[in-house]
Amino acid sequence: MGKTREIKKRIKAVGNIRRITNTMRMIATSKFARAQQRATASKPYTEGVFELVRKIGEASGGGGASHPLLGGTQAKAGATAQELTLVITSDRGLCGPYNSSVLRTAMAHFRANPGAKAGQIEVVGRKGAGFFRFAEVPVAATHSFGDKAEYAQIERLAQSYMDRFIAGEISRVTIVFMKFLSAGRQRPEVMQLLPLRAPESKADQKQVSVEYEFSPPAEQLLATLLPAAVKATLFQAFSDAIVSEHVARMVAMKSATDNAGKMGKRLTRQYNRARQAQITTELTEIISGAAALE
Repeated sequence: MGKTREIKKRIKAVGNIRRITNTMRMIATSKFARAQQRATASKPYTEGVFELVRKIGEASGGGGASHPLLGGTQAKAGATAQELTLVITSDRGLCGPYNSSVLRTAMAHFRANPGAKAGQIEVVGRKGAGFFRFAEVPVAATHSFGDKAEYAQIERLAQSYMDRFIAGEISRVTIVFMKFLSAGRQRPEVMQLLPLRAPESKADQKQVSVEYEFSPPAEQLLATLLPAAVKATLFQAFSDAIVSEHVARMVAMKSATDNAGKMGKRLTRQYNRARQAQITTELTEIISGAAALE
């Protein structure tokens, strides 16, 4: 009797877990749809800004236009400037290998680049902050933007990086995040945000070059386009990270729901067998008792 009661309690517990994980899967699916729409909607703008920068760089002859955010002015940072690495993780768990993949990529980046490990490290998300605290890696700042990062928040963060880079406080800004490629494919990536590399013209294309006349001049256009490109790139990285987190949680919760369903069926079979054995034992005892009275 005790065995069947224990199995019945386990069946009830597994059923409760299955309902919880299924609810979390549906919530993650809903959030994924909205986050995917935001991430895909911002990509054309980011690509368009970089295309304008490329055209200005090519039309100006490769050396006519310059800006402090471009790689050619990196020497202004000075000898005391440090590299800055921003690692984007999640605030909540239950998202499969999402955080471990990003953090493993970040640690590989630090091992391959001693300057990045010795520089400033900033973390987005409580999971990343807890990991670096456990690993005894000093963190300069911790950020939290939730499931829906607003552009105004990312804009302020990007502006602070640009101001510190131009002032010479930091020599490079690198972002470690999960890049969203499709609903079935995400990849941890290390991306250099600052300095922006000057666009290179394609020398192998033998076409008639077209001369453009800029109004205002190319330097003024770059002064507007380059900060916009930095902000859009950082916002795109956050958008990719958020939608990848929802995908990972959706897949993890679906797997947990399926496993809970399989475990419930297995426990039900065990309960039926235990109950059948118990009934057989009781019938045997009744028959034996009746035979003893004859």
